[in-house]
Amino acid sequence: MSMPSGSELLLIFGIVILLFGAKKIPDLAKGLGQGIRNFKKEMKEDDTSPPMASATPEAPKQVDTTAATTVEATKTTTQA
Repeated sequence: MSMPSGSELLLIFGIVILLFGAKKIPDLAKGLGQGIRNFKKEMKEDDTSPPMASATPEAPKQVDTTAATTVEATKTTTQA
């Protein structure tokens, strides 16, 4: 598929003007430009910030050994 020629571009532009009106087109272009600018800004900030996982390491969790010994003690008592 090739690029549209000059007459095809004029036709597309005319349809856009009919659909949105001449007053809305600058607002649409402004919104599109701001969206692209914000997207690039966020991508740039994302590249420079450190990963979240390495910033706050989680402390190791301790295992509650009293529950395991109680169950084992009950098993040995009932078997005897």
